[in-house]
Amino acid sequence: MLTAIGIIFLAAALAPTLNRLFPSFAHWLLALAPAGGFVWFAGQFATVVGGQPVAESWKWVPALGVELAFRLDGLSLLFALLITGIGTLIVLYSGGYLRGHRHEGRFLFFIMAFMGAMLGLVLADDIISLFVFWELTSVTSFLLIGFNHADARSRRSAIQALLVTGGGGMALLAGLILLGTAGGAGSLSEIAAKGMDLTTHGLYLPILALLLLAAFTKSAQVPFHFWLPNAMDAPTPVSAYLHSATMVKAGIYLLARLSPLLGGTDIWFWTLTGFGALTAFWGGAMALRATDLKKILAYTTLMALGTLTMLVGLGTDYAIRGFAAFLLAHSLYKGALFMGAGSVDHGSGTRQVGELSGLFRAMPVTGVFIALAALSMSGLPPFLGFIGKELIYEGLLTADRPVWPVLVASVLANATMLGAAGLVFVKPFLGTPSKAAAHAHEGGVTLWLGPALLASLGLLLGLYPAVLDGLLGQVAASVRGAPLAVELHLWHGLTPALGLSAITVALGIGFYLALRPLTAGLAGLQRATRFDADKGWDHILNGLDALARAVTGQLQGGVMTRYMTIIFTAMLLLLGGTLWFRQALVLPATDLGGQWVGLLLGIMMLVGTAGALRARSRLGAITALSINGLSVAMFFIAYGAPDVGITQLMVETLTAIILVLVLARLPALPKGPDRKPQAAFLHGILALGLGGVVTAILLAIIALPLPMTLSQFFGDTSYLEAYGRNVVNVILVDFRGFDTLGEITVVASAGLGVLALLKARYAKPKAKPQPGPQTGEAA
Repeated sequence: MLTAIGIIFLAAALAPTLNRLFPSFAHWLLALAPAGGFVWFAGQFATVVGGQPVAESWKWVPALGVELAFRLDGLSLLFALLITGIGTLIVLYSGGYLRGHRHEGRFLFFIMAFMGAMLGLVLADDIISLFVFWELTSVTSFLLIGFNHADARSRRSAIQALLVTGGGGMALLAGLILLGTAGGAGSLSEIAAKGMDLTTHGLYLPILALLLLAAFTKSAQVPFHFWLPNAMDAPTPVSAYLHSATMVKAGIYLLARLSPLLGGTDIWFWTLTGFGALTAFWGGAMALRATDLKKILAYTTLMALGTLTMLVGLGTDYAIRGFAAFLLAHSLYKGALFMGAGSVDHGSGTRQVGELSGLFRAMPVTGVFIALAALSMSGLPPFLGFIGKELIYEGLLTADRPVWPVLVASVLANATMLGAAGLVFVKPFLGTPSKAAAHAHEGGVTLWLGPALLASLGLLLGLYPAVLDGLLGQVAASVRGAPLAVELHLWHGLTPALGLSAITVALGIGFYLALRPLTAGLAGLQRATRFDADKGWDHILNGLDALARAVTGQLQGGVMTRYMTIIFTAMLLLLGGTLWFRQALVLPATDLGGQWVGLLLGIMMLVGTAGALRARSRLGAITALSINGLSVAMFFIAYGAPDVGITQLMVETLTAIILVLVLARLPALPKGPDRKPQAAFLHGILALGLGGVVTAILLAIIALPLPMTLSQFFGDTSYLEAYGRNVVNVILVDFRGFDTLGEITVVASAGLGVLALLKARYAKPKAKPQPGPQTGEAA
């Protein structure tokens, strides 16, 4: 598994170079990486369907117990096949869609990197690895959505998607850490193997809230749904891959993976079914209002994501079977529809439904496969989408709680899918040819290969659904946390679910026929409620920006004393408060009778401090502070560290000389007090308080038993292994040699910077050229 992920990342790194060397068929070469991964995962089919997960792990951060641990069970196998299979078609499609684009190589790098991150996410078993891959998908999706970076809308959409999903990623990290703490393990399989009832744990509610927040932001559940339609500003291959089959389903994957651990409670049930049904209904309704093909498909994706969330929340056997079937069906038909919409845009020059009509004559191949995919989205037989819809209704009808509002919302949402299918196929392809149809044309093989395969699979798997029983049974078992058989049939008999399907079809036809008054009514409803999540997002960002400016204006007024006062006050409150509440104010038992040298040096430091405070010149302040530095050096010499003391003495001497030379060139200090008495009193109290807190911390540390492990190690090995008798020098140049090299590099870089500034300061300005007869104003 790690090899498959690594090969895809390697292909991503090579993508720009391959595209530059072989611009005509680089996408064919790159497609070999996910195609090889698909073949490998398909080869694990028998093992996984037989109930034997495949596991791999490598040590990553052993000190923290973090591993690159991967596990392939039914759920992750289905996602891995979708990621690599559809990913192969998307890479090929990208080569045709972006042919000749000057940044095609960059795009292929982004899409391949995202593919590797998504594959790592669904295979990860270690919770930290899961988080890392999760965040990688957010970063790479940001790059893909903002691919057209010259467009302000693309930049805004990319930033919006990153902030929403990235914020959810922070919630995911906190939730996974709490989950690992509560479960007593660092991997999801180990936590599940312990058999603990996490729903009764004291951390259950915080864990649930954080992980649901992560899943809802990633999978665009209400109220975080607004970023997904805006992400349609990305190129069509991005929409077809990220926003139908992969990234937006990452949150759904997380919910399904955690269902055995966190599911089964009332709060789980009502939160997922409620928000899922609301998202499904909202997405379906907005799809009927949209006029852009990609926006229509984006809103129908919201409907599907809400339905999947609702099914995980229901948790019944039929609901989980419906989840597995609908997850696959949606990935197939939505990937085909997005790629088909891109082909329409590529061939006709527009995606606006109002400008498209009669395209079938000019684009018959694309029209056929869009029709097949649209029929599957409508939930009509004999397509896989119909089987998935039947199981959804069975899951709702067999729920162990009253879910009639959810059932009604689901029927209405599914009906909107049929209306949206009319917008995607009937209006653009049938009827009298429009102006756009006059110059429309079919794309190359790479543009219709993906839609052809995916749409055809939706039909074939609907006709022969039994071939999916083994795989979807393992998917259902992964979500259920226990064995659950799946037997798919195209015909279930005369059942209540079939009756609901008939009602859905009738409503869907009615929605399409009454599209104009329906969209006008939806627009009026939105105006009446004034609900616009996208504008609300802008208000939130503007509010945060205004708050940041206000806080910055108060804290950073350009006065150094204010900065220092704020910093030291915060340090005093935090450190002092911690000492007080932790009751760490412990004074060591020390006999001061024999410490006359230390007492004398301490008195000298106090004298130097007082002299610095009372000094009225910079030279006097430096001289007084030098007393402190020399006293510290004498401390080291007197208490057994002469080498450190000599070093301190040299540094102090050089520092004093350099400061004197530099400050001598500054103007004299102004006469009179530079602060008001109140400010001076406050600063004095603050200085004494912070100094006292730091002193208390040091005394508390001294009172603790001093571990001698490192001292013993360095003393024993300095001469034997590093051939040095001076332990301090050996530590600096051998044991911590790279640290010392880094410090020297920093100092050298600073010195070079100062030298450059000094040269720029004293460089003679170049003489301005005098205007001649050819360059003057007269000329």
